[in-house]
Amino acid sequence: MSADALRLWTIHRDGEVLLRLTKHGPGHEARFGTYPALATRNNDEWEFLNYNQYYKACRKAAKALLKLGLKRFNAVGILGFNSAEWFIAAIGAILAGGLCVGIYATNSPEACQYVIDHAKVNILLVENDQQLQKILSQCFTVWNKVETLNAIIQYKQPVKESSNNLYFWDDFMELGNSIPDAQLDQIIESQKANQCAVVIYTSGTTGHPKGVMLSHDNITWTAGAVPRDCSLSLAPEKQEVVVSYLPLSHIAAQMVDLWIPIKIGAITYFAQPDALRGSLVNTLHQVRPTCFLGVPRIWEKMQEKIKENTTKATALKRKVFTWARNTGLRVNTKRMLGGHDMPMSYRMAKTLVFNKVRNALGLDRCYLFVSGAAPLTPETSEFFLSLDIPIGEMYGMSESSGPHTVAVCENYRTHSCGKILSGCKNMLYQPDKDGVGEVCFWGRHVFMGYLEREDATKEVIDEDGWLHSGDLGRMDSQGFLYITGRIKELLITAGGENVPPVPIENLVKEKIPIVSNAMLVGDKAKFLSMLLTLKCEVDPKSGELLDRLSSEAISFCRHVGSQASTVTEILQHQDPHVYTAIQKGINEVNEVAVSNAQKIQKWVILEKDFTIAGGELGPTAKVKRHFVTEKYKQQIYNLY
Repeated sequence: MSADALRLWTIHRDGEVLLRLTKHGPGHEARFGTYPALATRNNDEWEFLNYNQYYKACRKAAKALLKLGLKRFNAVGILGFNSAEWFIAAIGAILAGGLCVGIYATNSPEACQYVIDHAKVNILLVENDQQLQKILSQCFTVWNKVETLNAIIQYKQPVKESSNNLYFWDDFMELGNSIPDAQLDQIIESQKANQCAVVIYTSGTTGHPKGVMLSHDNITWTAGAVPRDCSLSLAPEKQEVVVSYLPLSHIAAQMVDLWIPIKIGAITYFAQPDALRGSLVNTLHQVRPTCFLGVPRIWEKMQEKIKENTTKATALKRKVFTWARNTGLRVNTKRMLGGHDMPMSYRMAKTLVFNKVRNALGLDRCYLFVSGAAPLTPETSEFFLSLDIPIGEMYGMSESSGPHTVAVCENYRTHSCGKILSGCKNMLYQPDKDGVGEVCFWGRHVFMGYLEREDATKEVIDEDGWLHSGDLGRMDSQGFLYITGRIKELLITAGGENVPPVPIENLVKEKIPIVSNAMLVGDKAKFLSMLLTLKCEVDPKSGELLDRLSSEAISFCRHVGSQASTVTEILQHQDPHVYTAIQKGINEVNEVAVSNAQKIQKWVILEKDFTIAGGELGPTAKVKRHFVTEKYKQQIYNLY
């Protein structure tokens, strides 16, 4: 990609470049100096890097990347779990004039390959041998197949492979010693606020993921605006503490774990790679963060654990717990309406229950509780509110550098995602009679455009600079935004992963010829499921669907050993031949899934196919997802 192609933004000339997050002033003295910046658990001990050491390491990485041939505006890909090396490589790439491109650790080899090719990755960092083998298995002759790739660096565990273009982290960090500081300084000083610094890959509704280009100013401005609205402290006053465990290739985690801490001088502790499998709570107890970002599934797991412990308690403790929750919900509901009363009952509940719950979660020092990446269920939101833990939902997208709204104690309403970030604007496009319209963003957080996709960029950013989110929402009289639905078809799981349904649905129909329509469900759910319909004959006179299978479907049945000729026969007896064949096809689809979260866990065959007359299909035979979800809500409910 050319340098000119990335100089798209001609505004924000007074903005920041990312260098100024770590250094400032004419002498470039350290901004937070000896304050601890990064903490890594090693053999039951925490190892720290202060801000001086952090910045020095980033410069060393930058020079090493230059030595390995990183070209201006080309990418450094990072594939692995959160770590100090991830951060150092990301910042080093930007200091050296390249782009930071995170790749999901759960990505399939094919998905990794696409990002490497599309972003023109010059240098790729992988966490361990497992990730390295994923790359080598896909590329096979990796150096011949990927034209732009110069080197791979493995930053954890000993390197098992041997190659002239493969380096271990310690060796990599020494490669740039021959690069003069003046050369790096010249590159740093030449960077502009309106140039691209970070590319976030986010799934679309169809086809390949798109690369969201974020400028220096997008990142630095947002990293400054969020702490102001959330009343986060600067290090000289009080050092904020965060735990990094969510994928850094997602903008929410990258903003909260990497960029905001640099802006305010916070310290980031890295959780263990198995954080989401159970070790997170141990890390929280050790670290006791002051701010905590959780996707809905994390909050739901905490909720389940609290309820589980409550059922094991004595009858008296259960009674006290229920009383405390009722008190907490009543007091916090009044607070939302402007009340400031702290009755004796609330103070007692705080001592007897609320403080103990926070201690059990490792959140006793936390004052900012945030949920992001997907909508939090009303039940979970109210459950924690009753325990004096108001979880503020932040709403935004990769294309808005993360948050567009923030919700903190002062600006909190249940079921709302808070108020618009200060300095940004919101518009509801084509609102209906109830005031519900498409949520549109405007501000310095709005991205530059999609990498190599000018057509897609024009689809989401209009001529006046408004970013169209594809989400439906409404605003109340006090400026709180409520998201009511999605125009776009993207599913967001409870774990916060974006899933484009169409490619998966198309593959199901391809692998299982008896299937007529396949619709993926699982928005806000723990896993994905699939609604299936079978191919049937149509009455030539009335146009109505018959129960009899089409000839293609009957042929499929005979091939797999079934004698069924109607949908009813298959469903009544759960025909083992047909069900086994369908599950085999589902397994084949799951084998090529981009990640575990995008695998189909359950499925159900519906009694009738989708039709225009039945309401499931629109005039162009496109599936009306909201209608299908409502019509078959009982079948979907039974899957979960």
